[in-house]
Amino acid sequence: MSFPLLTVTAAVPAVGAILTAAVPAARRTAAKWLALLVSLVTLVLAAVVMVRFEPGGDRYQLTESHAWIKDFGVRYELGVDGIGVALIALTALLIPFIVLAGWHDADPLEDAASISGSAAGSRWRPTQGFFALILMVEAMVILSFEATDVFLFYIMFEAMLIPMYFLIGGFGDRAHAGSDENAAAQRSYAAVKFLLYNLVGGLIMLAAVIGLYVVAGNFSLTEIAAARADGSLEMATTTERLLFLGFFFAFAVKAPLWPLHTWLPNAMGEATAPVAVLITAVVDKVGTFAMLRFCLGLFPEASKWATPVIIALALVSIVYGALLAVGQRDIKRLVAYASISHFGFIIMGIFAMTSQGQSGATLYMVNHGISTAALMLVAGFLISRRGSRLIADYGGVQKVAPVLAGTFLIGGLATLSLPGLAPFVSEFLVLVGTFARYPVAGIIATTGIVLAALYTLVLYQRTMTGPVTEKVRTMPDLRVRELVVVAPLIALLIFLGVFPKPLTDIVNPAVGHTMSDVQQSDPQPTVPLQTVEAK
Repeated sequence: MSFPLLTVTAAVPAVGAILTAAVPAARRTAAKWLALLVSLVTLVLAAVVMVRFEPGGDRYQLTESHAWIKDFGVRYELGVDGIGVALIALTALLIPFIVLAGWHDADPLEDAASISGSAAGSRWRPTQGFFALILMVEAMVILSFEATDVFLFYIMFEAMLIPMYFLIGGFGDRAHAGSDENAAAQRSYAAVKFLLYNLVGGLIMLAAVIGLYVVAGNFSLTEIAAARADGSLEMATTTERLLFLGFFFAFAVKAPLWPLHTWLPNAMGEATAPVAVLITAVVDKVGTFAMLRFCLGLFPEASKWATPVIIALALVSIVYGALLAVGQRDIKRLVAYASISHFGFIIMGIFAMTSQGQSGATLYMVNHGISTAALMLVAGFLISRRGSRLIADYGGVQKVAPVLAGTFLIGGLATLSLPGLAPFVSEFLVLVGTFARYPVAGIIATTGIVLAALYTLVLYQRTMTGPVTEKVRTMPDLRVRELVVVAPLIALLIFLGVFPKPLTDIVNPAVGHTMSDVQQSDPQPTVPLQTVEAK
């Protein structure tokens, strides 16, 4: 039997989480280093997956298949296509930076006060649990990207809610206006809202998973797709549409898509900055990934039937998220609403049903993860120094902390998709792919670009420029650990903005398979190219 690389890639962070949680309470630093080491080993394994994956080969590679629950036809089946490989790499890449950025986020509060300069009480926080939960989320997300058994995917899709609930509710942002009791209440509210929204989506999906089993007789994505292709499995139109809606609803909550998005600003606002990155740059990508793999792969006709409504909802997300980001007074909530707008672009690209749109959407998942991580982590460093999330409490930061201000600016410019930075390529492809089939939608979506420039530049102007406020005057610049977190992300944004070919080579064949699933081809230009004879 070949080496189970995919299983090992997911198992390493899971085992690391258990070992980290078992470190004695007095050995907090050892737990941090162990979590960082485990995340780096996982990154190496993800790199091996990328190297061993052949873009021109079979659709699903490095496959594993073992009997699990025989009586119900459930199997432990894994396999990756180009889209899964790209998102596994993104997850494994970001977790070490999340661990480093959150190095002191779960320390005893009196220790954190001496580091950040913010006021703190005497309450202690379980450091080992914080890093163990991060690693457990990583394991479940990676397994979600690898699963080709629908039931196995569902288990991971739901199970990751538990560690995320504790990360949001138990390790909230210390820069909270108001009393400790008010802060705890806000964290609890955000965590419960996150859990309830996603649980409702998951329960609806469970009904659809059971319905799929009744219709198909198994949970294997590859077997169901093959049966549909050769005509041995036929779904009634109404059945297919109902099953599609059950799956899509759960994925739209996770994504998040308007109007199922309201949990995200609360969760990101109350979580620590690294956990906020974990939410929007890692966990939420499972929703958009699943739209490509399961909605389009299992229910092609229903996907085309629902496309006009989904495109309309995506447009609302783009414009609504950007408008609310413009009016935010809280830095982290601004980034949250900007992410809602960006997820609108991703979903629009998926359901544009063009190769450019879907390639752009997949690249957008990766590039949004990197750009949001860069911006939010630098924002977290800024907030930890000042002890406030409110934009009005800042001013003149670039004069006292120029490196922090510079990295913040680059992260912000990536968020507005400046040419030369990675998100520009993705957004351009999404808009081109959408315009080719839905020109009106493509035109409306461009308003999101204008609004992104507005909320990003206004945020920078109000926090980084102008006169230096009193409490900003003694603010230190980025430290070595913080530079180690930010510098590679900035370098990646520039590299992938100039040379995205390594990602497109992996992603494009998988997009071709998805387009084949829904039996769509790219629309031909309405105005053919004209040749001009030389005079």
